[in-house]
Amino acid sequence: MLAADHRLRDSESFRRAVRAGRRAGSAALVVHLGSQQGTAHAPARVGVVVNRAVGNAVARNQVKRRLRHLLRAQLDRLPAGADLVVRAQPAAAGLTTPELSAQLDRCLQRVLTGPIERENL
Repeated sequence: MLAADHRLRDSESFRRAVRAGRRAGSAALVVHLGSQQGTAHAPARVGVVVNRAVGNAVARNQVKRRLRHLLRAQLDRLPAGADLVVRAQPAAAGLTTPELSAQLDRCLQRVLTGPIERENL
């Protein structure tokens, strides 16, 4: 489980990261990296989105749990003040945890290589 200060909770934060941030994708995941509004010194926050196309409730919850577990180990790679949203595609339900981890690593590497677009405050 992610600590409360490392979780995205409100829809506006999800929306801001998806619309204004950098994006990288793979067959099973799309990763959006944005910045928190107002502060660059806050801890990085993470959110996971798994829609119904991934499968039934059991499959969706399984994918969410595995992604949260993998993301907890990646928090130190994220810059301070970053908001990361991971969207699972239907292919994510059929992957093993090591395969999911490899795709997440590739997406994170691509999204972290460029500058984060910050909103004017």
